[in-house]
Amino acid sequence: MGEMVVSTSNNILTVFHTEVTPAAEGMGIGKLLLQKMVEHATKNHLKVTPLCVFVLAQFKRHPQQYVAVWQPAQPS
Repeated sequence: MGEMVVSTSNNILTVFHTEVTPAAEGMGIGKLLLQKMVEHATKNHLKVTPLCVFVLAQFKRHPQQYVAVWQPAQPS
């Protein structure tokens, strides 16, 4: 129904992409994936770099909710 593409390196979990199938859109699947990813990051003491537009948008909309895990991308 949905997937989140991530990679972990040096205690940083990078989220590259989140996608929900058209049949599952509007059912909260993306937010469920986000919630589970944040729970995983918190449990494993990881910081999250959101390169995915969906995750980045959620982090920006609710910064206090994600402050403990949010590691903004470093400029190249």
